[in-house]
Amino acid sequence: MGALHMSDSRQNFYLGKTNGHVIEEIQGLVRVYSDGSVDRLPAVPDVPCSWALGPDVTAADVAIDRATGLSARIYTPRVQGNYKSLPVIVYFHGGGFCVGSATWSCYHQFLARLSSAANCVVVSVNYRLAPEHRLPAAYDDGVAVMKWLKHQSSYQNYRGYHDANSWVYRSNFDRIFLAGDSAGATIAYHVATRVLPMDPMYIRGLILIQPFFGGESRTVSEKNLAQPPQSALSLATSDCYWRLALPVGSTRDHPWCNPLGKGSPRVESLYLPPMLVCVSELDILRDRSMDFCKALKKAGKTVQQVSHAGVGHAFQVLNNYPLSQVRTNELLADVKNFLSTR
Repeated sequence: MGALHMSDSRQNFYLGKTNGHVIEEIQGLVRVYSDGSVDRLPAVPDVPCSWALGPDVTAADVAIDRATGLSARIYTPRVQGNYKSLPVIVYFHGGGFCVGSATWSCYHQFLARLSSAANCVVVSVNYRLAPEHRLPAAYDDGVAVMKWLKHQSSYQNYRGYHDANSWVYRSNFDRIFLAGDSAGATIAYHVATRVLPMDPMYIRGLILIQPFFGGESRTVSEKNLAQPPQSALSLATSDCYWRLALPVGSTRDHPWCNPLGKGSPRVESLYLPPMLVCVSELDILRDRSMDFCKALKKAGKTVQQVSHAGVGHAFQVLNNYPLSQVRTNELLADVKNFLSTR
């Protein structure tokens, strides 16, 4: 499995080693120069896997593909459980494909809580970031993780793995869920559309938290909530992320951005597992998420849409609204209930 101490080499903290001028910038997060170099600010601290876990969860860092730098942080609840008893959530962090990390303290805290609250193994993926690695790099990494998990399930079943404290020993690889928030939710969706036709393992469901979809035409919420208070995502920031993440010259109607665009596969033609889609009332992406759910339901897909009032984008990891903790507890309960029915 390749255990390691994960220090996130993707974070490049304004080293000043560039001869170019700034061509794109998201204040406080990322700066891109004309010579192709990229600086990222330590907006959120990186923490080791042992940091502030509490008594209910253990965590470990693993290398998945050393050639690409693909890795994961894996959370396992300490509660009593039989061999192969725990569902597995493969989780992709947010950050507009350009920032974020499985080692960020906010994701570490949230996913440790999720593992404990939902009694599940959580595989938190550190995928490659744009613009150094534009899409489909993150989607490719998601597929690679699923292939790696299939190998782990074979290791569990056929090599007599008997470490009762191991996440491999305790994982039920017949109950895999793909999940993520923001860009991570978009990765989860596209990984599902690519993995399921190959059927490498059984995916029971998708959990999409404030999925980061886009399009050239503006929705009502994008127009009216373009600068919501305390928001983690503005319209200008969203557009910048997509310019940095999509192939050069692409528009926001590219299939990797707009799943309902003219160039995208018809949702009726896609095999998709049951979905839980979490929508935030003050998120500029609210209407895109609701339109997405409506289109899926019309196509006969199984979709459970839940809404969180009074909070905006990424509230569950940023705690930047008065209601954040209350709504986060509701979100964790929604996920737990979704797992229990699949």
